[in-house]
Amino acid sequence: MLVLEYKVKANKIKRQAIEEAIRTTQFIRNKCLRYWMDASKDDTINRFALNKYSTELRNEFNFVKQLNSMAVQASAERAWSAISRFYDNCKSNKLGKKGLPRFQHDNRSVEYKTSGWKLNPVKRRITFTDKKGIGELKLLGKWDIHTFPVKSIKRVRLVRRADGYYCQFSVDFDNSNPLEPTGNQIGLDVGLEYFYSDSNGNHVENPRFLRKAEINIKRVQRRIYKHKKGSNRRRKSRKVYARKHLRTSRQRKEFVKREALTLVQSNDLVAYENLKVKNMVRNHRFAKSINDAAWSEFRQWLEYFAQKYGRLAIAVKPHNTSQLCSNCGVKVKKQLKVRTHRCSCGCVLQRDVNAAINILERARGGHPQSNAQGVGASTFLGASLVEQVLTVN
Repeated sequence: MLVLEYKVKANKIKRQAIEEAIRTTQFIRNKCLRYWMDASKDDTINRFALNKYSTELRNEFNFVKQLNSMAVQASAERAWSAISRFYDNCKSNKLGKKGLPRFQHDNRSVEYKTSGWKLNPVKRRITFTDKKGIGELKLLGKWDIHTFPVKSIKRVRLVRRADGYYCQFSVDFDNSNPLEPTGNQIGLDVGLEYFYSDSNGNHVENPRFLRKAEINIKRVQRRIYKHKKGSNRRRKSRKVYARKHLRTSRQRKEFVKREALTLVQSNDLVAYENLKVKNMVRNHRFAKSINDAAWSEFRQWLEYFAQKYGRLAIAVKPHNTSQLCSNCGVKVKKQLKVRTHRCSCGCVLQRDVNAAINILERARGGHPQSNAQGVGASTFLGASLVEQVLTVN
């Protein structure tokens, strides 16, 4: 599935119509969630029951009827997605909170399926044909949606962000592009001192986008509270504050995307730690720095590019990767503040480089704990990756 995104150019009336469609989507989701909560034990509530209930909402409320029927179904499916996730967490005995669905108050998108919209055959324009009054919108972007058949477009989504509205197209398209083997393998150890250190001894500096922009962001944030609630100046200050955070998140995304693409294209095997970032950010001393480093997003892009280019991305258990000596295997205990690994065998390495070598060796030794899309046969010590049998889902 390929997602193409355009920025939308619309006047004030069309923007108000988009907002009305977004609020209607939120209303349908919350009503379906209430319907699930109020149902008795004898009632069977599933995806089809919520779709049927959304049809009843169309007959009961005129503003719901104005929204496209498939968009109404998509709104009900959002409620079922939250409910089914809650059921799955309960069945799997997930530790901590199970994610009980909550009522939504900050919805930012409306989703259409295969109807309710029509593409201009030549120009980059899209027309929404339901009765919300959105009408024709001009699409700004470098992608050419006309190169794909209309039947391959499965979803169209209008999204509100701090700097305007965007239109996303979900296209059923196989964008895999397998590359020739390079014979290179690499292990990665992410951290806060460096963004990551690899098994070859290289380091990539941690950009710390949030930390660098934090002074400016806090100054803008203080302006919000200088104005009364509900005033136009307060609303404008909030928009400026939101745009500052949006810029920081985009910088972070482009950085991790670029680094992941470079690693996957230049290596046949990329090994990394299977970190539980959600548990790590519970330490409030490092939570902001961990979130700013975007380890989870970096891993997602690694796995995505591994699938696209036919590479292996393997996540291994992180236990003792920093403590074990990569040369002799002896456990050398050291605190987090100790940044140099020194072993009695004479091995002296930077702490993260030593961990990266151990991560690569675990991936070679046939202990993958991976959620990546690329799947490969376990490699043997002393054999190059080119000699192994590779499979890709």
